[in-house]
Amino acid sequence: MERVISTKGLLSLPLKPQTRPFHPLHTLRRRFPSAAACFPSPALRAHVPTSALHNFSSKERTSIPGPTAAANPERSHLCLGLWAERRRVPTFRAGAAIPADGAGFVEEKEKPKFLGVEISTLTKIIPLGIMFFCILFNYTILRDTKDVLVVTAKGSSAEIIPFLKTWVNLPMAVGFMLLYTKLSNVLSKEALFYTVILPFIAFFGAFAFVLYPLRDAIHPTALADKLLAALGPSFLGPVAILRIWSFCLFYVMAELWGSVVISVLFWGFANQITTVEEAKEFYPLFGLGANIALIFSGRTVKYFSNLRKNLGPGVDGWAISLKGMMSIVVLLGLIICAIYGGVNKFVVNDPSLPRSDRKKKEKPKLGMNESLKVLLSSRYVRDLATLVVAYGISINLVEVTWKSKLKAQFPSPNEYSSFMGDFSTATGVATFTMMLLGRLILRKFGWGVAAMITPTVLLLTGVGFFSLILFGEPLTPLLGSLGMTPLLAAVYVGALQNIFSKSAKYSLFDPCKEMAYIPLDEEMKVKGKAAIDVVCNPLGKSGGALIQQFMILTFGSLANSTPYLGGILLVIVLAWLGAARSLDSQFSPLAKQELEKEKMLKEKVKEPSTEATKEDNDGSKGNGSVHESVSSDSSSNGSPSKQELAPESEGSSETTSSEQSSPVR
Repeated sequence: MERVISTKGLLSLPLKPQTRPFHPLHTLRRRFPSAAACFPSPALRAHVPTSALHNFSSKERTSIPGPTAAANPERSHLCLGLWAERRRVPTFRAGAAIPADGAGFVEEKEKPKFLGVEISTLTKIIPLGIMFFCILFNYTILRDTKDVLVVTAKGSSAEIIPFLKTWVNLPMAVGFMLLYTKLSNVLSKEALFYTVILPFIAFFGAFAFVLYPLRDAIHPTALADKLLAALGPSFLGPVAILRIWSFCLFYVMAELWGSVVISVLFWGFANQITTVEEAKEFYPLFGLGANIALIFSGRTVKYFSNLRKNLGPGVDGWAISLKGMMSIVVLLGLIICAIYGGVNKFVVNDPSLPRSDRKKKEKPKLGMNESLKVLLSSRYVRDLATLVVAYGISINLVEVTWKSKLKAQFPSPNEYSSFMGDFSTATGVATFTMMLLGRLILRKFGWGVAAMITPTVLLLTGVGFFSLILFGEPLTPLLGSLGMTPLLAAVYVGALQNIFSKSAKYSLFDPCKEMAYIPLDEEMKVKGKAAIDVVCNPLGKSGGALIQQFMILTFGSLANSTPYLGGILLVIVLAWLGAARSLDSQFSPLAKQELEKEKMLKEKVKEPSTEATKEDNDGSKGNGSVHESVSSDSSSNGSPSKQELAPESEGSSETTSSEQSSPVR
């Protein structure tokens, strides 16, 4: 107030200035405490500078009820704060100058950046990116190696995979998660991380250098032969689990590396130290980095698998290759631990870095009966569940059948592993490309086309794959002219099917599935997703394995059941396409309604802001007239002008007031 009044004297100095008392309005009395309240004691007023009492009237300076004001210490603190503020801010009178040092103005320092990203963010994202690359690099090596071990081992075949997933992998995964839950209640986060990951690293190193060289001594081959002779060839898969138990243990540990180290340890740590804004910006880049790791690890598997060509006769080339690949797995595992320790020491414990303020959402825990009720009550949720179950069963049916043909074409572990290295590299390239094209497909063709690309790819490549297996003999002359046999052609077509189906799954199927939840109301969105997680995900993963087990035990082998598996695959993919078409007919209208709601909300938000802008403009015009009246009145420097200004200040908005005072500053 003092600065505004002083400005009047600066604009037009009266010829004979007169001293007049200033009587503040009742509105200003409510805003600013009186001198009596601020300086209750005469002794205190004696030490107060005259400038601090400048805006108080002479009556207020002389007649101050000390005890009444002193009884309110909170108000006195406010007054002292105002007085201290007046001492810091310069007063602008006629002849006064603004300090050159800009006292009272605090400029927030801009945080240092590199390539447009804050350094504090890079100290978290770069280590996380390196950790993610190393974890997925290891996972690709382990995933390719586990298939080579259990499929190409003597006395085993691809028929072991469905039994292994159902009766060994699933129970160990459940047991591990129960153990992890108990350890999380006892250990700190850092101790829990090391307690979980170090046994993985130790096992993979011990397997290559201890267990595999001793495989003939520790595998009960004679007992397995007796059991197989007693039970029959249909039980080749279950008996093989006992025959090569150390290889099966490697298979399970490799599977757990993907579910535990990636999903639980890495993403749990990343969500712990990153903010929501950082996650939105950099998590998609982690997905692209994962496919780059897939490409490089595929080349690594290819290199070590080809070492057998340079070795002499009688040397176990696969043992050499296994030691080389597991050495890389151990080395990268130790690098992961070192990065984790460094981030915890220098980043997590740094108080200057932003913390994640995300709270874990409470997911509804639906039982099996409640989940089934939700699935049966809504056609929309049933179609969405069909998509999830159909994908899990289709991939499982094709993958195991393809791996059985892959062993027939490449019986040597080194040859099998070399092909899997090329397969991983091709999968990484295709997925990387499809992730870049996925957004374009969704924008240009819509949800329906994008959702039907994955089942269409599976249908076309599945028909070609099973046709080459079942009707390959008539095509032998034609394929011979191309330098291929029907078996090799089936292997290549099956590889293309797996490559394109996985790349389409990551780039189109997963985004379409998550988008389908958006138009649902909140209750159905939460309950439907919980029901699909409880029923459909496990059913899709284990459904294909259960179907294959039934076929193998019924028809004697996987080869004998191939025609029936092809027919089942055709039925499932057609049901998938029908569900996708049905879901598109429901999703598209709901999505349009959702867009219209968003537009209406945006318009409602804009309307109040437009009205507020008009009011501000009207207020600024009114306040401008006050300034004109103040500048035109050159004969007074006292209360009338202040009385004119006060009502306008009372009725104007904060934005307008700041705009008025900014030129004075």
